[in-house]
Amino acid sequence: MILLILIGATSCEVLQQAAELNAFTKCKFRLHTIENLKLAGVKIQHIKSLSDLGLIEAAQVASAIASDKILLDFVLNIQVLNPNQEQGSMNRLVWQLFIDDTEITEGVLNKQIKIPPNETRELPLLLSVDLKEIFTNDSGSSLLNMVLNMVGAGDRPTNLILRAKPTIIIANREITYPGFITIKNEFNSN
Repeated sequence: MILLILIGATSCEVLQQAAELNAFTKCKFRLHTIENLKLAGVKIQHIKSLSDLGLIEAAQVASAIASDKILLDFVLNIQVLNPNQEQGSMNRLVWQLFIDDTEITEGVLNKQIKIPPNETRELPLLLSVDLKEIFTNDSGSSLLNMVLNMVGAGDRPTNLILRAKPTIIIANREITYPGFITIKNEFNSN
């Protein structure tokens, strides 16, 4: 009898977790904000021209340009609205970021996210891109335009696409959503 109760309780938990992954995939996703934009460790979010850089910051960027890597780091915040009647959740998110249809970077967010019904949460993704690597292929001009749009100096819109594949852990097994959730956003320098 106790064994049947344990099996029943475990089955209910498995069904609940599967329903939460399903609810998560039915949420409304939006690329919301980009924060903490840093070039070679220098905050550039509010820089409008090179004269806005201090001497030390300019030297830091120049040093990075002379080195093997020029890192562009930023946080991409994804706004997730759960319009469902049940909680949405996931344990891991594998993602790919495309700028103007070219893959720029990819990563994994290993963090449990729970979104109650009819609530909105921010899902922050920390991105780091080596500009020297990017500018050696066709995506360099797209990334440069994105950076210019971020600092208010771009001349054409940037199309960002995030493809995400959530996973949930059910009974110590990972269950991955079979497809990708695609999140699109176009932004310009305004």
